[in-house]
Amino acid sequence: MRAHTAPRHARHPETTLLRGVYLPRTADGAAFAMTTYGIPLLVLATTGSAALTGLAFTLEWVPRLAAFTVAGTLVDRHGTGRVFRTACVIRALVVLAAAFTLTVAGAATRAATATVMALAALTGFATEFSYIAAETAGGQASRTARTGAHRVQSVLLGIDQSTMLAGPLVSGLLLQHGGPAAMLTTLASFSLLAAVLSHRERAVPRGEVSREQSASGLRTGWATLRSLPALAWLVGGLLVSNTAVALLQAAMPVIVVTKLGRSSADAGLIWSAAAVASLLAITAARRAIDRWGLWPVGAASAVVAAAATLALSQADTYRGYLLLVAVLMAGEGGLTVVLRTLRSHLILPEVFGSTLAVTILLLLLPFPAAGLLVAAVPPTQLGHTITAAALLQALGLTAAFARLRTLPRLPA
Repeated sequence: MRAHTAPRHARHPETTLLRGVYLPRTADGAAFAMTTYGIPLLVLATTGSAALTGLAFTLEWVPRLAAFTVAGTLVDRHGTGRVFRTACVIRALVVLAAAFTLTVAGAATRAATATVMALAALTGFATEFSYIAAETAGGQASRTARTGAHRVQSVLLGIDQSTMLAGPLVSGLLLQHGGPAAMLTTLASFSLLAAVLSHRERAVPRGEVSREQSASGLRTGWATLRSLPALAWLVGGLLVSNTAVALLQAAMPVIVVTKLGRSSADAGLIWSAAAVASLLAITAARRAIDRWGLWPVGAASAVVAAAATLALSQADTYRGYLLLVAVLMAGEGGLTVVLRTLRSHLILPEVFGSTLAVTILLLLLPFPAAGLLVAAVPPTQLGHTITAAALLQALGLTAAFARLRTLPRLPA
């Protein structure tokens, strides 16, 4: 941070957070939600194939994982602002190109199929660069807040969940009533808005890390994670939990549209309802952490998430999926507040980007595998696969929080 800007930031911390972190994060979050939940719906609408929808989900997430091999290092070396703006602009250009191609080629053609599959891969790659940059900016803001770190993280999570509330539903409605061009143009608009907001404010400083310090990238992040047992165990438990969440996310378009015979808007509504529940859980978790600390709140959230997934494996109606996914994501919201708060307390600033990349990489590993499962398993057999994932989730979270209980007291 340049010296001449410090007094202004010190006098107006909330304004700095709003302009430099919260507003760009909101626009990027909207694009992130539309990319994550809208593109699988677009693939299903364009190809009509459940197998290709699962494959597209994998193609969306494999490049995201690949991005983490360099994203954290680039953020540490070049700063959050530059990486964030570049990723948002690239995503917008890719999406606009796809919208043009789909308009010219029309649906149900080889060109359309190739376009939506490539779109899934390219947008997934660009999205993770902007996400790592935004998360690093949030970590910097949390460290500045010191004992109020969990409050900053609650606001960031609130932004994420608010955009998740609107993103899936808006994607489904635009796709159903306006077609692919309307959905993709809106997605590109949010990406460009995020880039403009970040460029205008320049509130997040360039990373103060030398080329030599950041060269090791993921190796540095992995070593840092291993040196922090509490964070490592929590990430391990959430890795197993995300196996169930990823499977549900990949399977939901197929379950709702193909198995239950509902519309793409109905599929989006499930995740929008889940975002409402998660928002309420985030607010409750913030207050609960103030009163009881991180470990009890994390353990209670884990119980809620595991119980909801087990119940989901037996659901067979649209209303059942809607309600239980909402409960599941409420539990996940509480767990995420705990993870982000712990991360901001324990990771040193000079290796935050690299360590953040490693933690997110681990948490996202189940997503491409989930897409392959949905591509391989007949829609009628998805219930059994979800049951196995739910049991794995319960065991993983139980083991993680049992171990966390034996470690030194977590920071409040």
